[in-house]
Amino acid sequence: MPTTPTRAYRAVAMVIRALMRATTTRDWHGMEHLPAAGGFIAVSNHVTYADPLTFATYLYINGYPPRFLAKSPLFDAPVLGAMLRATDQIPVVRGTSHAKDAVSSGVDVLRRGDVIAMFPEGTLTRDPDLWPMSARTGVARMALETGVPVVPVAQWGAQRLLPRYGKLPHPIPRKRVTMVAGPPIDLDDLRSKPLDAEVLREATDRIMATLTSMVEDIRGEAAPATPFDWRERRKDA
Repeated sequence: MPTTPTRAYRAVAMVIRALMRATTTRDWHGMEHLPAAGGFIAVSNHVTYADPLTFATYLYINGYPPRFLAKSPLFDAPVLGAMLRATDQIPVVRGTSHAKDAVSSGVDVLRRGDVIAMFPEGTLTRDPDLWPMSARTGVARMALETGVPVVPVAQWGAQRLLPRYGKLPHPIPRKRVTMVAGPPIDLDDLRSKPLDAEVLREATDRIMATLTSMVEDIRGEAAPATPFDWRERRKDA
């Protein structure tokens, strides 16, 4: 099982649990798929800034205190920054040579048997209907480098509490948030291959296809045949 969280971590977790209890109704499934031992990467789709709270609560209450990779400017925010530092979260300095340090820190966390929670897209989905979009390859790199399982945890409903890009939550009435963990994603055929761009993209696409299928099941509708690709949109801009 993961390392016992510090007193500061437990204090922050208590506040977040109380907040989630007051504003959401749990519709949780698939907890049996969370590994009984050893480190793993939990991945989820990303629709709203409330997702880290719902994702962390799901993992923590089931016995897995997560570490997130978060944008470095958040660590300088007056209240949020103190919470991130107190709970041993991992800063990511994007666009610099230090960005790889976050991956190295994440690998250390996984090798000591703890849990990394990540949103493979790296940002809120840009899909107009909130479907998962194409993702960055950081999760794949960490998973293939360490050999740890990647466990998908699809979620839906947090956007009713806080809309995408919203700043004001809508806590009343409590919002139903569905969280579903699935079996670890099969990456075994890729683990012995060189970590080149093709292998990392294949693993990443496999991860996102799994999450998308799970979100389809929760929503009861079909996602677009081709995921929204932020990389192509950035080229056209």
